[in-house]
Amino acid sequence: MSTETTMEEQVQEVLDKLRPFLLRDGGDVELVEIDEGVVKVRLMGACGSCPSSTITLKAGIERALLEEVPGVTELEQVF
Repeated sequence: MSTETTMEEQVQEVLDKLRPFLLRDGGDVELVEIDEGVVKVRLMGACGSCPSSTITLKAGIERALLEEVPGVTELEQVF
């Protein structure tokens, strides 16, 4: 199993843990890609247009990824 696959699985696991909170507010998150430690995600549904989405990304999702997945350096939102 390659390191990239392992990291992708770990990132997906963290996103799956956070998903119920996003779904409760009418949104969701999708993993787009991981590029040299930078995780790129797309916020969907209500999260895509929510004014608090930046806070959700940085304070919520990015913090969890940095704490739980070795090698993750940053989270980036793609549209």
